[in-house]
Amino acid sequence: MFNFNQTLRRALVLGLLVSGTLGCGTNPQNAQTRNPATLQAQSLNTKASMEKLANLMIGVYDSRDQALADPENYRDVTLHMVRIWPERRDGPWLYIEQALSTQIALPYRQRVYRLMPQGQGRIASEVYTLPEPALKYAGAWRSRAALGELKPTDLTPRTGCAVVLRQTGPNIWAGSTVGRECPSELYGAAYATSEVVVTGTTLKSWDRGYDANGEQVWGAEKGGYVFVRRSTNNR
Repeated sequence: MFNFNQTLRRALVLGLLVSGTLGCGTNPQNAQTRNPATLQAQSLNTKASMEKLANLMIGVYDSRDQALADPENYRDVTLHMVRIWPERRDGPWLYIEQALSTQIALPYRQRVYRLMPQGQGRIASEVYTLPEPALKYAGAWRSRAALGELKPTDLTPRTGCAVVLRQTGPNIWAGSTVGRECPSELYGAAYATSEVVVTGTTLKSWDRGYDANGEQVWGAEKGGYVFVRRSTNNR
């Protein structure tokens, strides 16, 4: 009989959960960036960058190749990312669902991300949890109707756990955690860290939890998960 709690625990220990926790400081704006025309141009560029990043993230991914190469340390996981609430102007908003590839109908992780500008070319992916029971939204990547009347105000933000990404090359965005800003209590952890790289063909994520002494208590030990994008259209 399927044991959801056991699967969730196994996922955490193996580092299957794609989250992310990066915070960066900002510098005072100079006289040029305070110019209204410059600010408007920067705003347009930022919106275009957020749309491009969203398009790089959206799709169907799995870690099948990595699992075949190293089954002892990695599992075959399917990851769906889809655009939701496209009519809203305070986004883009994305719905994320992860499940073992053999148990697609029983995701062990469901989240909503919102992309927001952070200045200096950085974009934050804010992380939100769904109302419980989250499993009632399972399969929402197939149809927006599955989210029913869900609204942003129904979500719970994971304060301190936003992922901040910076473009490091053509179609490449990367970010990593800073300090202990994202709290975690899983298996004795005090905080969580994450390293993320989005390329449009892969999504690499290395999530780890540490106790108050800085000892790792959950997450992959050899390296992050490599999710290969199999499709850009998952609806």
